[in-house]
Amino acid sequence: MMNRLAAHALTFCLLGATLTGCVTLPPNAPRSPQDPYESWNRGVYKFNTKVDNAVTKPLAKGYVKVVPQPIRTGVHNFFGNLRMTTVFINDSLQGRPLAAATDLGRLLLNTTVGIGGLLDPATHAGLAHNDEDFGLTLARWGVHSGPFIELPIFGPSDLRDAPARVVDAYTNPLTYVHDPWIKWPLYAVDLLDTRAGLLSLEPTLATAYDPYQFVRDAYLARRAFQSGQKPPKQEDDSLLDPDAPGDTTHP
Repeated sequence: MMNRLAAHALTFCLLGATLTGCVTLPPNAPRSPQDPYESWNRGVYKFNTKVDNAVTKPLAKGYVKVVPQPIRTGVHNFFGNLRMTTVFINDSLQGRPLAAATDLGRLLLNTTVGIGGLLDPATHAGLAHNDEDFGLTLARWGVHSGPFIELPIFGPSDLRDAPARVVDAYTNPLTYVHDPWIKWPLYAVDLLDTRAGLLSLEPTLATAYDPYQFVRDAYLARRAFQSGQKPPKQEDDSLLDPDAPGDTTHP
């Protein structure tokens, strides 16, 4: 039953994204060479924003308001520890044995001494925290990022990273939890934790002259930095509202 509900929810999201999937662009608006599908992407971004404003953001704000900080820190540590399996596997695929050994050490130490990852003794022990995924592995194998893509619900991505997420799903231990009454609540809490971590960026996004362009360029620049590639050239027009108070330079 849970799988059927999830399928219906996904179908609804895809349908909503399709119905709002194209917007008319201003005729003289600058175009990014990495965003050839901008009209479609803006439509999906608009849909994602509506879903976020109606559901995800209010829940994240309620989560931050109701749940004490120490508990939220433990939840964040727990899901971060689960993702270390993905990091370790991609370290190994990239031929980085020292990083793989460090991340395996983090996983083992936090899972045991850290009570299943709720605590983070690995950081206190001086073990570095790497952040790798299969999209970055493909980048280090020489695969170009390709055009930017705004995914329904999942948000910004590109032609390389989008399918790589499927591979990363199979390296996430949650994939192998078969009880739906355990799996889906864990996914929901993970989503809340992730969205709550982005609430601090709301003021910056609110001052952006074009929020879609700001999010797109920030994503592309971050992924280029993570993969050791040259960041994409930013467009000449300001991403932030020139009439907004405070600093209007790029963050």
